[in-house]
Amino acid sequence: MKNVGNFHHKNVLVLGMAKSGYAASQLLKKLGANVTVNDRTPFEQNAIAQKLKSEGFNVICGEHPLSLLDNNPFCIVKNPGIPYSNPLLVEAIERNIPIYTEIELAYLISEAPFIGITGSNGKTTTTTLALNILKEGNKNPLVAGNIGTVACEVAEIATSENIIVTELSSFQLMGIEEFRPKISLVTNIFEAHLDYHGTKEEYIRAKANVFKNQTEEDFAVVNFDDENVLEMVKECKATIVPFSSTKVVSNGAYVKNGSIFFQESEVIEIKKIVLPGKHNLENILAAVAVAKLLGVDNEAIERVLTTFTGVEHRLQFVTEIQQRKFYNDSKATNILATQKAIVSFQKPVILIAGGLDRGNDFDDLIPYFKNVKNMVTYGQTSQKLIDSAKKAGLKAIKSVDNVEEAVKEAFTHSEVGDIILLSPACASWDQFKTFEERGNKFIQAVHKLM
Repeated sequence: MKNVGNFHHKNVLVLGMAKSGYAASQLLKKLGANVTVNDRTPFEQNAIAQKLKSEGFNVICGEHPLSLLDNNPFCIVKNPGIPYSNPLLVEAIERNIPIYTEIELAYLISEAPFIGITGSNGKTTTTTLALNILKEGNKNPLVAGNIGTVACEVAEIATSENIIVTELSSFQLMGIEEFRPKISLVTNIFEAHLDYHGTKEEYIRAKANVFKNQTEEDFAVVNFDDENVLEMVKECKATIVPFSSTKVVSNGAYVKNGSIFFQESEVIEIKKIVLPGKHNLENILAAVAVAKLLGVDNEAIERVLTTFTGVEHRLQFVTEIQQRKFYNDSKATNILATQKAIVSFQKPVILIAGGLDRGNDFDDLIPYFKNVKNMVTYGQTSQKLIDSAKKAGLKAIKSVDNVEEAVKEAFTHSEVGDIILLSPACASWDQFKTFEERGNKFIQAVHKLM
């Protein structure tokens, strides 16, 4: 890694623990910073805080006191999930103290270039596809970011022979200053996370930070079928590389005559691809564009696309019981993702949905309920989902308390040939810590039926 001097003998506040906070604290100490770590969870209940304390870190737990700013920190490195409305951060902004997320640290120390992948939906699938194709093409990729691996830990071990493929949330992108991916990629933009950003405009502005520091020497792979993406890329200085599933974009990735093309060359026939769904075709086009920009040959791309069946918690096939197929789409944390999940199936769908109430209604699902024969809801949004389903004329609707009960209810009212689909259209945080925990609970409940 690069031994940057930015933080040497500087006071730095790390706000929030979890994996990213712990990794950032360790890295900053190696870079010579005077690190204070702060977390809302009380010290007695905080294993990470206890570990850092035993390693000599200054640790303050239980609240976010404004006194943490008394030593005039050089910067704050915060957990992406902590909102900027937090009083400590509000005061820090007033004092012009820079606020970063650890993706900025990763960029500063990395010897390897970055691919920065963001968007409202499809990030994880696109990131995983790009990673697998680049591996198959011998490009020595490493994966990091919102996909589950802390970026600054990956950057510590990366060399100039690697390339770091990062999945980036809007929360992470709000905390950058110099981060500059060699290739940026935006899958799509849909109204999301308004409880955090306040408005769709602020959400889009955060996403657009992925282009912020790029120059004409860099590339921006963007969805030419998405009006929001086309609007946000207008100020981008990078070389634009489009992808489209609906029209020929001769300088990018597109579909023609039943095949995927990049620029003027055929890459693979679509009938050979095993990953289902129109939305996944968009993810594949995006990943192909990245791969071709980095010189991966068509044979390597084909080997991946003819074997890759998806990622965990994203339209993940679980099992078949009495000729009913169960799919786990727990990563569908917004309405657009659930829309795309529903239309991926030709057979009758029993939809399990619900979760955290972010203040929106679900009327945008109404046109898609024609593919749904029954629905089981749970969680904070249960009644809102029922209201929208009734507007669509859906008769078979049941509300239960949790995912386990939802699985039993869906199975009880299913018939041979039905698809039982968990696609919540909501974040998981009303009943679960993560969407992964929610998906695993669904899978466990399905296996109990057996």
